[in-house]
Amino acid sequence: MKTTILINCPDQSGIINAVTGYIHKAGGNVIYLDQHVDKDANVFFMRLESEFDAYSFSQDDFSKGFQTELADRYDMQWSIHQAVPKPRMALFVSKYNHCLYDLLSRFHSGELEVDIPFIISNHSDLAYIADQFSIPYHHIPVTKDSKEEAENLQLQLLKEEKVDFIVLARYMQIVSPKIIDVYTNKIINIHHSFLPAFAGAKPYHAAFKRGVKIIGATSHYVTEELDAGPIIEQDVTAVSHSHSIKDFIAKGRDLEKIVLSRAVKLHVQRKTMVYNNKTVIFS
Repeated sequence: MKTTILINCPDQSGIINAVTGYIHKAGGNVIYLDQHVDKDANVFFMRLESEFDAYSFSQDDFSKGFQTELADRYDMQWSIHQAVPKPRMALFVSKYNHCLYDLLSRFHSGELEVDIPFIISNHSDLAYIADQFSIPYHHIPVTKDSKEEAENLQLQLLKEEKVDFIVLARYMQIVSPKIIDVYTNKIINIHHSFLPAFAGAKPYHAAFKRGVKIIGATSHYVTEELDAGPIIEQDVTAVSHSHSIKDFIAKGRDLEKIVLSRAVKLHVQRKTMVYNNKTVIFS
């Protein structure tokens, strides 16, 4: 049985030896280890993958011993995760379909190791895509007057279906603290990388007029400060005077799909750790 352990704590001597020694004593075998030290903050980060005998391993016993023998001594923040069950991912969308299609295609092909209990949208336009993939689609309209009620319905569905994390696959609504506080560092968003220089409804048009030479996309965890959460993944592509606004938009949407899927994979594989509104991304 495979487990993943994530650790962060004040940097000090002997952590790796202590953790790997404890895993060995518990009957486990470390098959992957990656670590990072933030020298400025004096914080140590580590991700380990280990294998245990499925019949003899007790996560409760392991966790109690780990907390007592290691976590308390080194002042660790830590978590342990098993490969099964798969994390449950809810998708939020509006009218743009490119990110939704991409994620569902990757899910359908087995590339994304998740379960998708439902899709939520503030419009009914993309219900046909949910039907193609046999996934429940909940149309929950959002207006200024109905936003609180809509989020109450969203939270009810998320709780009922035991959703682990949310992906905003071009969901064109601001998510309020009511949901963010429940899913802290568990809501993934995607947007173009022109911000803050080219904010507004038509960023590609503004960037085209300015003659930019690269365009990009950024995926990040959602915080109360709009589009300013910890960055998970980014990418760029070159553009030139020969490209039209239509080309800019097409290239941007391609990047959004790629960057969002990478970010989701990193989250699902437990390769992200958040601190001080930044991320450590393990290889």
